[in-house]
Amino acid sequence: MRVLVVGGTGHTGSYVIQDLVAAGHEVTGLARSDTAAAAVSGLGAKVRRGDLEDLDGLKAAAADSDGVIHVAYRRDVLMAGGLDALAASELSSVLAYGEALKGSGKPLVWAGTMASPGYNLGRPATEEDPALPSGDEHKGTLRFRNIVETTVIGLAGQGVRSSVVRLPNIAHSTTDREGFLPLLIALSKDKGVVGYPGDGENLWGAVHIRDAAAVFRLALEKGPAGKYWHAVEDGTVPFRKLAEAIGSRLGLPAVSIPADVLMLPGFFGFLANLVPHNFPATNLVTRRTLGWEPTQPNLLADLDNGHYFPAG
Repeated sequence: MRVLVVGGTGHTGSYVIQDLVAAGHEVTGLARSDTAAAAVSGLGAKVRRGDLEDLDGLKAAAADSDGVIHVAYRRDVLMAGGLDALAASELSSVLAYGEALKGSGKPLVWAGTMASPGYNLGRPATEEDPALPSGDEHKGTLRFRNIVETTVIGLAGQGVRSSVVRLPNIAHSTTDREGFLPLLIALSKDKGVVGYPGDGENLWGAVHIRDAAAVFRLALEKGPAGKYWHAVEDGTVPFRKLAEAIGSRLGLPAVSIPADVLMLPGFFGFLANLVPHNFPATNLVTRRTLGWEPTQPNLLADLDNGHYFPAG
């Protein structure tokens, strides 16, 4: 297939391109700068110059492909306008793809989040759980972005083989520089302790990003339209266990952070919006339908590899 990857120079996208190329697909990566173009080319993909602001260019690039994988977001929009502005920007991209791919039966695979079906559900989220509806009352919150995922899924009714790959909060690898783990490790070094919320029994999910990349490819190749997929290798990691694992490698104690400090947020900063919640998830439907089997080191094994804790 001739596959367009948007966001191919990011942590997720770089592995998606490598996985697609290894599987024999002809990959084109969208690049907005010479640096990005060099990175895309270095991964074995063709380069198409463009960016997310040029919606006509985005439509043309999608129309010229046999399928699209979108794993990009505009950090500049998020920093300047927050989640509401980011949702509006992403929605524009989805609608552009919809115009280009309508009635074609071509796949559009979008990177989503495990937060979209909600958290603290009292059970693990499944692929059958839709993204919670969002409206004006949810502006300024992560839930407001759900309109993006629901619009992607809605394109299935317009002849697009659209689907959403939900990623867990922790996507780890040897090249992870800006994900949750580096943030938590840096915070722990600064505070002198590794914090966990309350009793630390709230559950998170994790996946090696190379395994996650395979889910995007499989969804592109054979995933039915209008589906959610869970790129989650281990969907039930207690936060306390994560904190203790990091603490043992840093030589720092893992300590409970009480709810009143969390709410300030006096310890975790902006991460306090995520840290106290439960995000457990299953991957049974993804494994059975797509034939996905994770093969990379799990979270704790990857922490043992040492790349998150360089000497000195």
